[in-house]
Amino acid sequence: MGLSASAPAASTVQTSTPAASDHQTAAPTSGCPMHEGKVKGAKMPPPNQTPAPDQPFPLSTVREESSIPRADSDKKWVYPSEQMFWNAMLKKGWKWKDEDISQKDMYNIIRIHNQNNEQAWKEILKWEALHAARGLEAFEGPIYSPACFHSRYELPFDRHDWIINRCGTEVRYVIDYYDGGEVNQDYQFTILDVRPALDSLSAVWDRMKVAWWRWTS
Repeated sequence: MGLSASAPAASTVQTSTPAASDHQTAAPTSGCPMHEGKVKGAKMPPPNQTPAPDQPFPLSTVREESSIPRADSDKKWVYPSEQMFWNAMLKKGWKWKDEDISQKDMYNIIRIHNQNNEQAWKEILKWEALHAARGLEAFEGPIYSPACFHSRYELPFDRHDWIINRCGTEVRYVIDYYDGGEVNQDYQFTILDVRPALDSLSAVWDRMKVAWWRWTS
């Protein structure tokens, strides 16, 4: 559930081809249906807010603005509506008739999805306190990282790359999403493992510094 679900209504999304380091393993299907892969300099299609022909109940078309700044403008990324999320799941092959799903479930799914993205951005900002991030440029994924196989948790249910703009330089972060159990009243249940991808000397140095601080604190 990355910010791939936060694509703006009609704007340009910039991405870069990720380096192979830090996470070159298997490539499972993304847990976030809004993720449509990498787009470079391409115009995003208009958001699909049209109810599906066999949809069992109406869904909200309201979109919530995130707290995450775009790197290519002074605007913020916008989360998908319930209807957009539903349509995206159908596009990826989801069959709602095989599930016991309700309007309330879709409301909760959107709240959880948005909360996950907000958590991820806060974790990235902690790392970027070492530097000066401008905003989020793009989102990619998922491919399991080697860290997944050494974690104390089960394999993550989702995994994304986020690319931020640091004073004109693209910097990639790896985000693994683990099931944290029951959903609380703030729609938080996901345990996030957020760290810079090991594809630059700067990232290696940042991870060494933070590891040392954690070890000595």
